[in-house]
Formats: sequence, structure tokens, C-alpha cells
Amino acid sequence: MNTSELNRFIVVLIYGSLVLLSLLKLSNPLRVNRKANFWFGIFLFLWSSFWLDEVLTLVNSAPVEVHSIISVQMIQFLTPIMFYFSVLFYTNPAFKFKISDLKYLILPVVFWINILLQRFGGFDDHTVFNFVFIGLILVQALFYTGLSYFTIRKHKKRIQQFSANTEGINLNWLEYITVIIFIINIAYIVYNLSYDSTALNFFINGAFLLVIYFVGYYSLKQKEIYPLEEKQRDELISIDEDPEREEVKKKLLPDEELLKIKSQLEEIMDKQKPYLDSELNLIRLSELLSISTHHLSYVINTGFKKNFFQYVNEYRIEYAKKLLKDPQSKLSILGIAYESGFNSKTSFNTTFKKLTDQTPSEYKNGSGL
Repeated sequence: MNTSELNRFIVVLIYGSLVLLSLLKLSNPLRVNRKANFWFGIFLFLWSSFWLDEVLTLVNSAPVEVHSIISVQMIQFLTPIMFYFSVLFYTNPAFKFKISDLKYLILPVVFWINILLQRFGGFDDHTVFNFVFIGLILVQALFYTGLSYFTIRKHKKRIQQFSANTEGINLNWLEYITVIIFIINIAYIVYNLSYDSTALNFFINGAFLLVIYFVGYYSLKQKEIYPLEEKQRDELISIDEDPEREEVKKKLLPDEELLKIKSQLEEIMDKQKPYLDSELNLIRLSELLSISTHHLSYVINTGFKKNFFQYVNEYRIEYAKKLLKDPQSKLSILGIAYESGFNSKTSFNTTFKKLTDQTPSEYKNGSGL
């Protein structure tokens, strides 16, 4: 099999994988992150259309140029917007579109006007329109991947306000995808400016296929991020990702009440050790104290100057240090991680290193003893 034949095979895999994956996300058999998966499925389907020309050429000896059809171009331009919408719903399943969100159509409308003027405006020189065409694609790629990236970064700060184990809900894979998609968009534009735009070469298609498999694996693995119960979900989403800014905005509790709850919280953490539960979150801890999640978050942020993630994991690390020092303990590092409330060795090592400047193994065998 020569390079050309292998490239055609890869094109079929790319198109088939994207279409299949889009159908899986749209059907969403596990019923998780419903709105996010709906928009992500549309994004994947639109993304697959960029290989439709090559796929159709394989079954038709005559060159096929679906991408030159105006309606197809207009729909394809919405691809990065669909990706951004999926990010919005992954990070905030309670998000609702408003009239002000029509701003997302500004770039598509400008793009559509450019296409219509180019096709039906009666202009002989299309050079200017081609530059505008490519420029709009580049601007949209920059704008929506950048917007998606910063939306995910805000999400990662917010979840530390209510979850002590953020693995599986931090959307790391989606953050990586935004960066990769940005690079791919740039590469695609540069390639189209330099080479024949009707056929991507073997190396670029190979890279696309690897990215698509990465997307498929992690997107299907993504579990529900927020509680399904609407009231709890809305409470957690409404918690500000920046505790200092929230403290400046309003004082939720008088100082006396704050100190009382702070004392009760310390007592519960010392005696009941709820931090050993790997599924502990702000809701569960607030139920132990019989206070609202907002009040508990405020007490942790204001009274301890920490977010929930930091507060709970400091207790876990102190507990793990005792186990690591215990000469009678027969637990492995992984066993100590689970025993201390962590749900993976990776998160345990990362948190331990951040708080002690040592790995668990270094602490056990070195100066920490």
C-alpha cells in the first residue's frame, strides 16, 4: 500500500469515526451532560463535513467539490461556534440562551455576506473576498477556541469550591482539545494557502485521525459534572470561582456566626474524618453541619482563606503523612492514597507534592520521617 492509498484509507477512517462519534454523542445512551453532548455531537458532525469531498471522490471518479456549495460553506463556518456551545453546557448545564447571545452570529453573518457578495455581487476580482474569507475563518478560530479555553479555566477554579477530587470533572481533555483545534485550524489555513485545498496530505490527515481518537476516548469517558438534582446543581454553579471577589461583594454571615460554624467544622473534621470519603463534596459536608452550601463555602473561604479543594486535601495529606510514617503499616503508596480519601495515585502524588514539596515516596524514605 503506497502513501496515496494509505491516505485515502485514513480519510475514510476520519470521516467514519467523526460521523459515528457524532451519532453516539447525539443519542447519548448514558444520558450524561445531555445539552453539552448534543452540541458536541453537532460540532463533530460539522467537523466531519470537511472530509466529505475526499470521501465522495473515492466512489466517484470525477472530482467532487461539496465544499464549494454556498450552503455547505455557510454551515461549516458554524463548526467552532458549536464547539463553544458544548463547552458552555459542559461548564454550566443550567446555561440558557438569551437575546444578547445573538452576538455569536455576528461573525457568521459577516462571513455569509462575504460569500453572497463573492458569488452574486458581479465582481470579477475575487482576491479581496478570498482574503476576507480566509481572514474570517482565522478570526473565528482564534476567537472561539480562546473563549472556550478561558471558559474551561474558570470552570476548573469553580469546581475547586465544591469538590475535593476534581479528576473526571475538570475537563482537562476538553482544554487540550481547544488548544489542538486552534493549532489544527491554523495548520489547515496555512495548508490551503500553500497547497491544493481539495486534498489534505497524508501527514495532516494522520494527525487529525489521532486527535479524533483522543476526542472519542475522553468525550465518551466524561461523566456527569454537576449533580442531577436541579437545586443542588444551581447552588454549586452560582458559587463564585474567586472567593476573594465573592467576599468583597457581600458578607453572608456575621463574625460571631462565622466563628461558631468554623469551630463546628473543625470538630467534625477531627472527630468524624469525612475527608476520608473520596466522594466528599461541599453538599455532603454542608449536610453534616446542617447549613447551606453557600454558607459553608463562605466559612471555608473567609475563615480559613482556602477553597474547598485546598481545605479538604490538606486534611487528607496530613492523614497520609501519618500512614507513611507508621512503620507497622503494610499499605502501598496506592493503598495509602485510597485510605486517605484520594481516588487515584496521580491526584495523590500531585497534591502531596504541591503541599509538601516532596513525593509520597520521597517523604516516606527521606527527611520527612
